[in-house]
Amino acid sequence: MGDFLSSVLPPGLIDVLSALIPPAVVATVFCAFVIQLLRKEMAPRRMDGSLVGEDESGDDSAADKGAAEVDEAKATSRTPIAQDEERTESDGR
Repeated sequence: MGDFLSSVLPPGLIDVLSALIPPAVVATVFCAFVIQLLRKEMAPRRMDGSLVGEDESGDDSAADKGAAEVDEAKATSRTPIAQDEERTESDGR
């Protein structure tokens, strides 16, 4: 096989390819690892840190949903940030 490549490719190109293939393989493996790590870290998570896609027993997930609804209700009943004479965007002044 080496004779076939040397007859088809120019003489210096085989040396260049043999020098570039190992770093290219290492770079590909490194990039694949980084992409896999980023996808794992960017996955959506619940407040307790568990992944959203993981299936747990129905009792635990029902309790988590109830707690989330209570948290949402608390968030909507808060007072606006603007206080006293501070202007808000809806004032229109």
